[in-house]
Amino acid sequence: PFSTGLDLPGRFLFATLTLMTLIAILVFIEEAVYIYRKIPSSKRSIIIWINAAAPVISTTSCIGMWVPRSTMFTDFTAGIFFAIVIHKFLMMMIKECGGQKMLLRRFENSHFTISTGPCCCCCLCLPHVPITRQTLLWLKLGTFQFAVFRPVLIFLSIVLWTNGNYVLYNLSPKGPALWISCLIGALTLFALWAVGIMFRKVRILLKCKNIIPKFALYQFIVILNHLQTTIINIFATQKIIPCAPPLSSTARGSYIAQQLLIMEMFLITVISRVVYRRKYHDLEPPACAAEEPGDNTQTP
Repeated sequence: PFSTGLDLPGRFLFATLTLMTLIAILVFIEEAVYIYRKIPSSKRSIIIWINAAAPVISTTSCIGMWVPRSTMFTDFTAGIFFAIVIHKFLMMMIKECGGQKMLLRRFENSHFTISTGPCCCCCLCLPHVPITRQTLLWLKLGTFQFAVFRPVLIFLSIVLWTNGNYVLYNLSPKGPALWISCLIGALTLFALWAVGIMFRKVRILLKCKNIIPKFALYQFIVILNHLQTTIINIFATQKIIPCAPPLSSTARGSYIAQQLLIMEMFLITVISRVVYRRKYHDLEPPACAAEEPGDNTQTP
């Protein structure tokens, strides 16, 4: 394995990044115990899922760093997990408004602004959509389709990869990698668009529940896990990142992406603990007070 050929600075770097991953896992476990004890059951699992995004990505990156041949599987595992987290984040915003019925009651005569990123931020002429049960269903489907179809496409990619037909860095129009990547990209944009529409509507109402820093952390994970990794991989395939024997350019780009993700996800895990740690009954001024009846009985 590559790790046996590391010099002393390389071993120190690997040990430090591994320690950061272990600390991130311990911080998440401690936070999950706190959430399980302090947060109402209707929100408990959703918040734990969202908090698990950064530690899971850090763990898969650490495994890929130590076992280079597992990179295909670790990247796909992180991708599948985060596809589910995007849907969970949308559901969390609905839950924080008191549930779907309470949200519809609050915004009974209001409208969604669909001219928002990442799909339609420049299309200011788009009409405003009334907030109804049907439009909420469409937003849920916008994130749910990503949680369903991305694992299917990733499974198809693994099947083609084991047969030698799928090469991750081969973006030729004749190969399946380009078309699968474009389809996953389109599904990702559509899911992020649905979350952006909902956030734009509820950000003022949920400001007392730290929704803005929570959304910022979620956006950082999206950018770092997708955009940053894609840019590094493009630089590696174009030989902008030089090879360093025994690593080729693509392998070195993969190592750089994994090591950066470990450090970044460690910081996000620590910050998430601070943002999600505050007790909900301390964040309930009159403008935010209407929670679901079941939540009030379970809040400590």
